[in-house]
Amino acid sequence: MTESQTSFKQSLGLVDATMIVAGSMIGSGIFIVSSDITRHVGSAGWLIFVWLITGFMTITAAVSYGELSGMFPKAGGQYVFLKEAFNPLAGFLYGWSLFAVIQTATIAAVGVAFARFTAYFIPEVGESNLLVNLGFIKISAAQLLAIALIIFLTYTNTKGIKGGKIIQTTFTTAKLLALFGLIIFGFLLVKHSFWHENWQTGFTQAQDLGVDGQGKVATTWKPISTAVLIGAIAASMTGSIFSSDAWNNVTFIAGEIKNPKRNIGLALFLGTFIVTIIYIATNLMYLNVLPLQQIAFAPNDRVAVVASQEFLGESGTKIIAALIMVSTFGCNNGLILAGARVYYAMAKDRLFFKKTGELNKFSVPEYGLWIQCIVACLLCLSGSYGDLLTMISFVVVIFYVLTIIGIFVLRKKMPDAERPYKAFGFPVLPITYIILAIAFCIGLVYASPTYSLWGLGIVLIGIPLYFIAIAAQKK
Repeated sequence: MTESQTSFKQSLGLVDATMIVAGSMIGSGIFIVSSDITRHVGSAGWLIFVWLITGFMTITAAVSYGELSGMFPKAGGQYVFLKEAFNPLAGFLYGWSLFAVIQTATIAAVGVAFARFTAYFIPEVGESNLLVNLGFIKISAAQLLAIALIIFLTYTNTKGIKGGKIIQTTFTTAKLLALFGLIIFGFLLVKHSFWHENWQTGFTQAQDLGVDGQGKVATTWKPISTAVLIGAIAASMTGSIFSSDAWNNVTFIAGEIKNPKRNIGLALFLGTFIVTIIYIATNLMYLNVLPLQQIAFAPNDRVAVVASQEFLGESGTKIIAALIMVSTFGCNNGLILAGARVYYAMAKDRLFFKKTGELNKFSVPEYGLWIQCIVACLLCLSGSYGDLLTMISFVVVIFYVLTIIGIFVLRKKMPDAERPYKAFGFPVLPITYIILAIAFCIGLVYASPTYSLWGLGIVLIGIPLYFIAIAAQKK
């Protein structure tokens, strides 16, 4: 039996925390989702607008969380914020949703993205190589590679925060430098620029592809109304919000960050700001390198691959594939490292499996890491990654809204509490975020009602589970 520890070790500095924010945000999304966004909104102006509004929302939420992380610098982060602002049920519903879909499904989706791009180098591990076909379930080599990656990174993180820190800092630094290089080369080396041609679409006419007579996506654009545009923006933001999510993971590991009252808030701002700049610059590069039609219809939505081929030739495919492998590897490490700390905090409140509240001899919640691993591996076998993204985005934004409302609640509830940081632009920016986020959720229900409401259903399942856990405490 392994010797257990009773408290976390404060091993992470400001740079480490910032790398966790940025590294957890940048996965495979920025290389892919701009195709889907362009098909929805059909103009250069609205494509960049989607990324700008997502960046604004992300940074606003992150600096607002800085106030909460300064007040409650302890393991569990957002779970603790919701519990303190509202009640234990609100915290539990977030923790349950994180375990059931938010964290675990994101880990699964990022793992499969890693496998998909590994197949550029080793075709045998691709999705086309079906190893099991039972009709009701199909298992490909890519899914098994994703599972192997998740198990490897989970095992590494059970051996202490140091190994996870080294992986995170190394891989995040590598992908930041590579992305900056890709953006610069896209402007300097491209033989023909489509910049002026694409920007003629501007904001003057939002467009959509619609469907043809056979029910397939059409290849010609048609104008859309303002009402339809709002739904199109909400649907397209599913991808951009998913690509910009997981910045809050650094709050989960507050117990392992040096000087957390200062460093968490600063890391949240620095990490989200850096990533937002990179994302907008990457999309500007796409508009410089490719015509709008090619951005929308990149094979398998791999717009970064098509763009890189324009200025790096055929080697561009392998370069982007390698970059996405590095990016998703580092992203999943950050997600896996952080998630188990929420289950630890829940277990300490006797609202989750008791053993998830124990630390191993390396001062990490090993049991929580492994049960997170099991759920993520099962989700790798689902195959419904697009549907998972809709559920994740809807549920995540609901809890972001509740948490930022919690700032207003705590200002009234605990007026004299120490606040090393105060939410920037309070109350205007937090209120603006809440309005935009609610509009996004309404638009997503309009555009994708089935999976949005499935996401809400998963959250609501947590209500009876909470009361079961409370009843178990009394025995």
